Amino acid sequence: MDEMLEAIELQTGAEPLYSVIWMHGLGADGSDFVPVVPHLGLAGAPAIRFVFPNAPEIPVTCNGGYVMPAWYDIISLDPHTREVDAGGVANSRAAIRRLIERENQRGLPCGRIFLAGFSQGGAIAYATALTHAERLAGVIALSTYLPTPELVEAEATAANAGLPIFAAHGSEDDVVGLGLGTRARDLVHGRGHPVAWHEYPMPHSVCIEEIIDIGAWLRARMAAIESGSP
Repeated sequence: MDEMLEAIELQTGAEPLYSVIWMHGLGADGSDFVPVVPHLGLAGAPAIRFVFPNAPEIPVTCNGGYVMPAWYDIISLDPHTREVDAGGVANSRAAIRRLIERENQRGLPCGRIFLAGFSQGGAIAYATALTHAERLAGVIALSTYLPTPELVEAEATAANAGLPIFAAHGSEDDVVGLGLGTRARDLVHGRGHPVAWHEYPMPHSVCIEEIIDIGAWLRARMAAIESGSP
């Protein structure tokens, strides 16, 4: 994973002032969340470049070793716990950092870059953002969990202490149990991160109410950044 990840890009304006790097879930690809963008309610907001990278295809142990797009190997899959390949998490974190660097080269500082993700992708958003050397704009963590809490504990950076987080979960999620989501929420809140927490009556999925809430949170964060808030 030393090469730049392939990604779908979508801009809401000609000269983006912000970027959202949005990671898909296990077995999906970068196209998965492209249809969400028009429903975020971003008309009139600063232009955003959405970057939807494709995870590499690797064998996934919990799925019988079947090769599929995945950000890291999952050893055991249970709604209430996870055993994951920590090395794979670190490799994907490095790959997302390369995408962040590319956005920097395009003129967007880290303070204008959001990391977002669903399920496995949200786990990588958490692991990357909380340990990044430069301050980011925020994290959007959907139906997800902290895959390697010990990594965050050991490598959390002062630059991203108190980074705002939008976290959401379905109350009927039977893939990533709600308890995994609330455990991650409580851990990051305990570390001083302001968490906008939302629960929706849905399974391991997204819903239109959630998408509208994400858009509202993005607008609020961009407004805060424009006004000089960290």
